[in-house]
Amino acid sequence: MNMKSADRNALVLAITSGLLCASVAVHAQPDNQPAANTPAAPDAPPAPANGAPAAPGDAREALKKQAGDVDQAALLKDTLTKTDRQYSLLRAGRSAVNYSLSYTYIGQQSIDAGFDNTGNIDLFKIENTRSHTVTNSLSVDYGLLDNVTVSGTFPLVSKFTQSSAFGGVATGIGDLTFGARYQPFTQNPSGPTFTFTSQLNLPTGRSPFKTLEGANLSTGSGYASGTLGVNASQVFDPVALFGSLNLTLAKSVDHLSQYRSADGSTLTGLRPGKSIGFGAGFTYALSYAVSTSVSFQETVTTDSYITYIPNGGASTTRPTSMQVAAILNFGLGLRLSPKTTVNLSAGVGLTTDSPDFSLSLSVPLTFALF
Repeated sequence: MNMKSADRNALVLAITSGLLCASVAVHAQPDNQPAANTPAAPDAPPAPANGAPAAPGDAREALKKQAGDVDQAALLKDTLTKTDRQYSLLRAGRSAVNYSLSYTYIGQQSIDAGFDNTGNIDLFKIENTRSHTVTNSLSVDYGLLDNVTVSGTFPLVSKFTQSSAFGGVATGIGDLTFGARYQPFTQNPSGPTFTFTSQLNLPTGRSPFKTLEGANLSTGSGYASGTLGVNASQVFDPVALFGSLNLTLAKSVDHLSQYRSADGSTLTGLRPGKSIGFGAGFTYALSYAVSTSVSFQETVTTDSYITYIPNGGASTTRPTSMQVAAILNFGLGLRLSPKTTVNLSAGVGLTTDSPDFSLSLSVPLTFALF
């Protein structure tokens, strides 16, 4: 809490001294802890298993904090203890619950051509595929230490796909995610704030390598993966700049037996490629209750290797092409109370390997554990 008026400081000290002389016990309200997405060190959006980023605008709280957010009891507590908050993560023993709703659309158009023995085209058709994915996620953050926060996310995925060959709906549990954030240094108003992140994705959703072609759809990635990254942010009132860098490694999948009717082959194994992601953006406070943000996120995935048995042939391994996914996000934060901010985000895919567009809604709630 920054108090710029000397007179106001003198008044608070006078009130505090009077309370001490009168031996009146002051019971302060719980800390006015911001939401799980921290003001000074916003976590830039990570790529889920399907490569879609999270909503931007995590630095909004630092730009909208005002003296009126803390009541007199909390003000007296801060004056008596003379302790300032040194980290932007959840304080030890505190918990935050976040609900998010996201929608992603992917539209693809491919040309299927076939040739006879003389080289003439005997097949030509255009295939249109549309995929709509709605994800309801409930995440819980817990402050293990003042500078260490652990988290877990439980997603429920609903997917609708329509093409000339198949159309259907699938609903089920997605991939569970567990993560941790560590802030090694205290906040420095004159310098950037760094946060190191780690995340583990478990293949709890329905694997795309074990679905029946033309019968059902997947709700997960099909393999386990881990991500290590670092985020940095700097506040220049009323603007906060942030950036991120991360590396994702995935576990190979073996002992598969998925028949592919397109060429009569059977998929038996997959070794996913490594992914490097980076992003940057800014948040701007339009008013006390409204902020906006713009961010860019790109993920480059190296070649993956698939193992399959061709129709009537021997086991073969071949690489896929490198993939580049890039998304431009536009966010809006609406502050409903000092502890609750509704975040709206819209993302636009910039490459053929990215979703065409995505929409997300996030509502964080913070409370103290007993």
